[in-house]
Amino acid sequence: MKSIMLSLIASVFMIAPISQAQAKNTPCSGKMGGVSHCSKDGKFVCKNGKISQSKKTCQ
Repeated sequence: MKSIMLSLIASVFMIAPISQAQAKNTPCSGKMGGVSHCSKDGKFVCKNGKISQSKKTCQ
């Protein structure tokens, strides 16, 4: 039983860094819902209607 628990804990620690490395900080991420479209001045408009604060521009 103890070896099974240790194996499970080791598995969690091996998987956790991979998940964090794959996470990306993209415009309109999280609660913003993703990118809906680009504004005329090259800013990202999110699906929730707000303008992204990203420094990146879109076309």
